[in-house]
Amino acid sequence: MAMLSRAASSAARRPLLPPPRLLAVRAMASSLFGHVEPAPKDPILGVTEAFLADPSSDKVNVGVGAYRDDNGQPVVLSCVREAERRIAGNLNMEYLPMGGSVKMIEESLKLAYGEDSDFIKDKRIAAVQALSGTGACRLFADFQKRFLPDSQIYIPTPTWSNHHNIWRDAQVPQKTFTYYHPESRGLDFSGLMNEIKNAPDGSFFLLHACAHNPTGVDPTEEQWREISHQFKVKKHFPFFDMAYQGFASGDPERDAKAIRIFLEDGHQIGCAQSYAKNMGLYGQRAGCLSILCEDEMQAVAVKSQLQQIARPMYSNPPVHGALVVSIILSDPELKSLWLKEVKGMADRIIGMRKALKENLEKLGSPLSWDHITNQVNTTVRNIGSMFLKSVYSY
Repeated sequence: MAMLSRAASSAARRPLLPPPRLLAVRAMASSLFGHVEPAPKDPILGVTEAFLADPSSDKVNVGVGAYRDDNGQPVVLSCVREAERRIAGNLNMEYLPMGGSVKMIEESLKLAYGEDSDFIKDKRIAAVQALSGTGACRLFADFQKRFLPDSQIYIPTPTWSNHHNIWRDAQVPQKTFTYYHPESRGLDFSGLMNEIKNAPDGSFFLLHACAHNPTGVDPTEEQWREISHQFKVKKHFPFFDMAYQGFASGDPERDAKAIRIFLEDGHQIGCAQSYAKNMGLYGQRAGCLSILCEDEMQAVAVKSQLQQIARPMYSNPPVHGALVVSIILSDPELKSLWLKEVKGMADRIIGMRKALKENLEKLGSPLSWDHITNQVNTTVRNIGSMFLKSVYSY
C-alpha cells in the first residue's frame, strides 16, 4: 500500500507531457516563420526612427522632408484648422466609393490640369483618390504591369528611394536615366536628353513635376519644352510625380508648368498628386492619381480598372483628408488663404537656403555654395544627412 502511495505521489509531481502530435504541431508553428529575417531600415524613415530614439535634447531630424516651424514643431495650416472646424459634427464618416471623393478628384484635376482645362471638360481624364503620392504611384505601377506587361519604367538617378520599391513590388522592370550632375550640382541636361533619345520608342518615364526629390534640381521652362518635344518624337509616356506643387516656387500654377507644357504638346500623361507637403496633411494620406486618355470612353474604362486594382488593396480610400482637401479647394476664401500659406512656407524655405549660403560664405569657405539657392525644396541628398548624423550625433 505504501508503495502504491509513493508511486501515486511521484506521478503527481511528474510534469504532464503533451501528446506527440501536439508537440509536432507546436514545433511546426514555432518554426513556420523562423526563416524570416528583419527587414533593412528604410533609408528615410529609419533616420526619423533614430531621431526619436536619441535621448539628446539638442537634435535635428534630417529624415523625412516635413515642414517645421522655428522650434522644429509640426505646422497645421490655418486653412486646415478652419476646414476641420467645418467638418466637426456636420458630416458623416460613411465609406467613400472605390474611386474616392468625387469633389476631391474634381478639385485635384483643376489644380494639376488647369481650372479651365478642356481635358476636364471633355471627360478625358481617368482619376481616382489615392493614398497620397505613394499610393498613386503604386496604383499606376500595378495598372502598368496589368495592362502593359512587357513595358518597363525609366527612373531618374537619383530619385526618392521609395520609387524603386514601388515599381519593384509591382514587378515592373526598371531602368535608370541620367538626371543629376554631381560636379556641377545641377541638372545633367545633355545626359538626360541622350537617355530619352536612346530609350526604345514608347518607353515609360517617371518625372518629378517640380522640386525634384532629393536634389531640388528642376529643368528650366525651356528645358522642359525640349524634353517634351523629344518625348513626342520618341512616343514616350511621361508619368509625373507631383508631391510638392506650390512648395517649389510658392505658386501652384507655376509648379505645374512642366505638366502644362506636355499637355500643350498633345501628350497622354499620368500624374500622382499629394497633399502631404503643400497642405501639411502628412498623416491623412490624401492624394490623387490621374491618367489622360484618348477620349471619354477610354477614360471610363481606365478608371474602372484602377478601381478594380484598389478594391483588394484597401477597398475605399480614407474620407477625412479628402474632406479637408475638398473644403479648402472648393471654398474661394479658404483656397485664397491656402495659396497665401503655401507661398509663406515656400518663401521661408527659400529664405533659409539663402541664409545658409550666406553664413557658409561668411565662414570663409573657398567652395561655391550657389547650388544651395539654385535648388528648391526641403531636401538634402541622403549622403548629406548620413554625413551630418555620423559627424554630429553623440
